[in-house]
Amino acid sequence: MYQHYFGLDEAPFSIAPAPRFLYMSQRHQEALAHLLYGLGGEGGFVLLTGEVGAGKTTVCRCLLEQIPEACDLAYVFNPKLTVEELLSTICAEFGIDCPPDNGSVKVFVDRINAHLLEAHARGRHAVLIIDEAQNLSADVLEQMRLLTNLETSERKLLQIILLGQPELATMLARPELRQLAQRIVARYHLGPLSKAEVAAYVRHRLEVAGTHRPLFPATLMGRLYRLSGGVPRIINVLCDRALLGTFAQGKERVDRATLAQAAREVFGPPTHRRRFWPRALAAGLLLLAGGALAVIAYQQAHRPAPTPAITAKPAPPPAKLAATTPDRLLWPDGASGSPGEAAARIELFKTWGVDYRGGVAPCRRAESAGLSCRTARGRLEELRQINRPALLRILDERGREFFATLVALGDHAATFTIAGAPHEITLGLLERRWSGHYQLLWRPPHEVRDTIRPGDRGAAVVWLRAALTPADSRVDAAAATVFDDALAREVKRFQLAQGLTPDGAVGEQTLIRLLGVVDRAAPRLAREPGTRSGPVHE
Repeated sequence: MYQHYFGLDEAPFSIAPAPRFLYMSQRHQEALAHLLYGLGGEGGFVLLTGEVGAGKTTVCRCLLEQIPEACDLAYVFNPKLTVEELLSTICAEFGIDCPPDNGSVKVFVDRINAHLLEAHARGRHAVLIIDEAQNLSADVLEQMRLLTNLETSERKLLQIILLGQPELATMLARPELRQLAQRIVARYHLGPLSKAEVAAYVRHRLEVAGTHRPLFPATLMGRLYRLSGGVPRIINVLCDRALLGTFAQGKERVDRATLAQAAREVFGPPTHRRRFWPRALAAGLLLLAGGALAVIAYQQAHRPAPTPAITAKPAPPPAKLAATTPDRLLWPDGASGSPGEAAARIELFKTWGVDYRGGVAPCRRAESAGLSCRTARGRLEELRQINRPALLRILDERGREFFATLVALGDHAATFTIAGAPHEITLGLLERRWSGHYQLLWRPPHEVRDTIRPGDRGAAVVWLRAALTPADSRVDAAAATVFDDALAREVKRFQLAQGLTPDGAVGEQTLIRLLGVVDRAAPRLAREPGTRSGPVHE
C-alpha cells in the first residue's frame, strides 16, 4: 500500500526469506561460512541454531544460490516425519527410484547407498539439508547418524546440515545422542543483531527496495532495538507496520509515536498481569524502603562513637569517549587541501612510506613500490580483520561527499587523516556516514604470484605453511613444499575464522587477511592502548 508513496520498488520488510535482502552482519557471515564449509566437507554434521526469526532460513536460501556445480542437494523443510517417511523424502529429493509403497528401512538405505556410491564415482558430492531440525525425533536423528556411516575407503558419502532452534542443541546434548554429537564437525549459533547492526539492517533493506531516504531517523534505532531485541523478523514486522502508519498519516518519515503505535498493534495491549506487577512491585519497594529506614535509624541511635579513619583519595572518573570524540562529521572548516579523492590517496600512500603525487595511475604506482591495490565494498569488521589503512568515501552532515584515509580503528572510535591532520569519530557515526566503499594497499609476498591451491608445490606453499603453522612444527622437508590435505585443513580453519568461504584455496581475499596477521612490518589499523593515533608499524 505504501510502496509508491515512499518511492519503493518493492516491500522492504517482507518476512519472506529473500536472499538478496539478507543483511550480512558479522554473525550472518560466520553462519554462511559454516554452511559453505558443510558443502565442501567430508562427512558428518554441520549444525546451525538460532532463535525464531534470527535469519537461519534466509542464510540457508543464500546458501542454495551458491551450490557448487558438482554438488547434489536434498532439502527437507518439514522433518516432522517417521524414519520411513524421511528416508522416502530423501530418496525423492535425490531422484532415487524405490519400489512403490515400500516401507522397509533397509530397502531405502540400500537404494540411498547405491546412489551415493554411483554419484561419488562420477565425482559428485551429496549434501542433505534439514530445516526446522528441532522437530526431528530421537529415532530419526539416530537414523541420520547411521546414514553418515555410508562411506568408501577414502571419504564419507553424505554431508548433513541441520538448521534449528536452540532446543535442537539441547536435544543433541542428551546422553543417548552423544554419538551423533561427536560427529558434528562445525556448529554455530546465530544470535540477534546489535543496536548498531539494527540501524544498518534497516538502512540496507530500504536501499535494496529502492530508496536511500532516511525513513527511520537514527534517533528511533535505540527504541527499535529494544522493541525487537535485535531479531530480524520482529524488526521487519515492526518496520512494515510503522511505514503503513506513516503513510496513513501522510508523513514523510516514521516518528516515535507511530513506532509506538506499531508496537502496540504487533505485540497487542499489555495484559492485566503486566499492569498489575509494576504497581505491586512499587508497593513492595515502598515497604522494603520503610523497613530499611527503620533499621538504619535504630543502628544510628545505638552505634558506638566512630574511630578516626584514613581517608582514601577518590579514584578519578573514567574518561568519556564523548568528551574527546566528535558526534558530527564535517569536512574541517579552514582545512588546507581538497576533500577530493586525490588528496586522500596521497595520505594513503604516505602510510606505507611511498611518495605519490598523481600523474600516474595509483595502482601502477603501488606496483612500482612492491604493493597491490584492492578496491571493494564491505563493512568495518572486514577492515578490522584486513588491518590496513584504507581510503573511504564518506558523506558529511551537510550531505557533501569527501574522501579520507582511515589510519586507526579502535573498539569505540576511528581515526582519519584529513588534510594532513588526525580526526577521531565514533564508530556509530562512521557506520551511518560511510558508503561501504574502500580502497587499500597491501604487500604480496615475493613467493606468491597466483592463487595457491591444494596439490600445488614450490616456494609459495613453503611460505603458506610457515604463515599458518607453528614454527616448532615438525614437517618433512619434502612435504613442506606440497599443499597437502593437512595444510588445506589449516587454510579452511583460517578462512572459517575470518568469515570467508572455506574453499581451501588461497586467493586474494584469503591472502590479504593472512598478511593482516603475519606481516608485522606493514602499517596497521590496530594499535596498542596508550600509543598515539596513526598507522602502526613494527
